[in-house]
Amino acid sequence: MELTLLGTGAPAGLPRPDCPCAACATALGADARAATSLLVDGALLLDLTPGTVFAAARAGRSLDDVRQVLLSHPHDGPPVEVPAGLPQPERVPDGRESALLTGHRVRAVALDAPGTGYAVTGPDGQRLLYLPPGGAPAGLEERADPYAVVLLDVVGRPDALARLREAGAVGPATDVVAVHLDHDVPPGAESRRRLAAAGARAVPDGTTLEVGACEDVPEVPRRTLVLGGARSGKSVEAERRLESFPEVLYVATGGTRGGDTEWAARVSAHQERRPGSWRTVETCDLAPLLKDDGPPLLVDCLSLWLTDAMDAVGAWDDAEWADGGERALRDRMRELTDAVRGTRRTVVAVSNEVGSGIVPATASGRRYRDELGRLNAAFARECEQVLLVVAGQAVVLRG
Repeated sequence: MELTLLGTGAPAGLPRPDCPCAACATALGADARAATSLLVDGALLLDLTPGTVFAAARAGRSLDDVRQVLLSHPHDGPPVEVPAGLPQPERVPDGRESALLTGHRVRAVALDAPGTGYAVTGPDGQRLLYLPPGGAPAGLEERADPYAVVLLDVVGRPDALARLREAGAVGPATDVVAVHLDHDVPPGAESRRRLAAAGARAVPDGTTLEVGACEDVPEVPRRTLVLGGARSGKSVEAERRLESFPEVLYVATGGTRGGDTEWAARVSAHQERRPGSWRTVETCDLAPLLKDDGPPLLVDCLSLWLTDAMDAVGAWDDAEWADGGERALRDRMRELTDAVRGTRRTVVAVSNEVGSGIVPATASGRRYRDELGRLNAAFARECEQVLLVVAGQAVVLRG
């Protein structure tokens, strides 16, 4: 089964007309995208958009053999004119299956938002799934066989990808292609980086894919360290990297700090950002979690873990520090990094970068700064990917 992506952008395209934002200003060349429209084996058109005929011509394809046109989502604005020779667009009712004379079968997938998804099976038995913008599948409790290709709004609805993974509809070999791309994320390197973190990719308009062929599917790094200063956006970046996975264990190392209302407000803000399917555990005992099998871990953060570890070994007192405290802290750090090295889980850890500012006025403050620098360096050595977040922008240091 052959799939040509005539467009890969949001319904308004990218750049959006008359939008002055930075993302639209830089959406040029291969990063400029028409509204998403897919041509399957030249016989099935998924979503008819303005300029589809010209898009097909630019891709070296003809619409002369199209036998069915299906719409996936409500279209705002004036009706799209149907080019001469194309059948009238229609929508298959949820749960119904339609057969083409070409041997394709199309099943309508119910969504949690207005619109319809389409599961297409080709004459060769290969399967793809196409979801409209802003939609996620509903009723996928039963385990499903993985699709060869899934095309969906990865940026706008990462939870849709999480649901498909949970149901088994997306597996390690599934080619997840992002469509309906809008100006929410700067195009180019930043867009590719965010999609790769979700195990997805984007392709230029006009790209033709062979469904079922071995593609270079992005592999999610097993271990990632996200560094940054206060309010830099490092926690948001860490959470974003795992929001397309169905089950995540959020490891909070800061505790509750009873009576501290400002800390409670910080904790509440973090909790409100997390998907409802994530579980939270408050602990600094990280090594056992890293050694166990299970869903991905998000550890926030190593700097608070270090505070707890230094409390435990008496590192704030010079005498205790000299009388075995330093050695005990090194042992704890070594145990943690050894556990990271041996873990089979996907891990995203957050830590503060504090060594670039003012030199602390106290010996204990300088000790903490130095030890956090050592911990960050040791932890980073065990990670496939290391990011530094500055002003909300993630700079890739490794990976």
